[in-house]
Amino acid sequence: MNDILPIILSIVAALAVIGGLIPVLLKTRKNITQYPGTRDANDPATPQGGGTLLEDAPVVPAERNAPAGVGLEDLEVTDVPDDVAGLETIQVETPLPVAGRLARLRERLVRSNNILGKSLLALLSSDKIDEHVWDEVEETLLLADLGTEPTMQLVDALRERVKVLGTRTPEQVKALLREELIKLVDPTMDRALRTDRHADKPAVVLVVGVNGVGKTTTVGKLARVLVAEDKDVLLGAADTFRAAAAEQLATWGQRVGVPTVKSDVDGADPASVAYEAVKAGIEQEVDVVMIDTAGRLQNKTGLMDELGKVKRVIEKLAEVDEVLLVLDATTGQNGLNQARVFSEVVNITGIVLTKLDGTAKGGIVVAIQKSLGVPVKLIGLGEGADDLAPFEVEGFVDALLN
Repeated sequence: MNDILPIILSIVAALAVIGGLIPVLLKTRKNITQYPGTRDANDPATPQGGGTLLEDAPVVPAERNAPAGVGLEDLEVTDVPDDVAGLETIQVETPLPVAGRLARLRERLVRSNNILGKSLLALLSSDKIDEHVWDEVEETLLLADLGTEPTMQLVDALRERVKVLGTRTPEQVKALLREELIKLVDPTMDRALRTDRHADKPAVVLVVGVNGVGKTTTVGKLARVLVAEDKDVLLGAADTFRAAAAEQLATWGQRVGVPTVKSDVDGADPASVAYEAVKAGIEQEVDVVMIDTAGRLQNKTGLMDELGKVKRVIEKLAEVDEVLLVLDATTGQNGLNQARVFSEVVNITGIVLTKLDGTAKGGIVVAIQKSLGVPVKLIGLGEGADDLAPFEVEGFVDALLN
């Protein structure tokens, strides 16, 4: 009996240690095979790619995560994931406030190679404005990607007002042109981002667009904007087709102390990742969950159908408050074609125009809004981390004319 007792005690001790480790392991990683809930007709019978979903928690300095008087060593294991323990802590950046970004973006647009305002001012200040000048005005607007209908609308308004005005000093012409351009860009459109938390659920933002327009980067930059507004944000890496997309998104999140839900399996079901991200956002009571999706060629019907499925799966948990379509402003009228196809699959609520700098033509803002009835809500004018800001109508027009 005395010989057996030490063996029994050893077994009991081992079981106790294993039992204590289980909760820790469950906190840091969880295996999933499929999202729960009723399946749609478009959902696969088995998950595509399945796999393990990880929450890539941000590695932040102790003073950011810990309550006053608590050191890093006192925090729970989930605050410092085991796969980064011992590595160098990533310094969390403090994003610029929105006001500072707006001023900087306006300055950059003024310095950019925009011909729209300068050409129009020169033409309308001519000593004699005849049909030849009006043809040039029309051509300038079309070359600036304004679109046919908005161009004719602006030319007709300018013709009438120049005729009534009679004299045309540069100051008068600039004021006239400013008023008409502001009308075209339409300050009455609601450009507010719906990112306020609901009573019991986070706001959900779905970001879509074709390959190469900068969706993942836009999600990361928008996370910085929201963090600057003191919102708690969680990212979902549902772009499971592009290599390293999840890691790129997680890096953006870590820079501002924002966690990312992603899969460690290549080709995992995007809908499952999106579902788990929203679920984690609900459990953690964050303010906003942002979902990055794969870059889809708008002429690939199957991929577009899958995007619709991602949205439906998310809506089993929470309402999708914003569907932001990211467009490259330099693509001009081709961007319009992309926008129309995406709007047929998911209800687009806002446009994000990237690369609206030297080679872009400002008229695309008007063309897209007129075509879709959807406002441009955000613009990006560069590659910097804080080169994304809410779109401001008067500031944009003033930058074009200066």
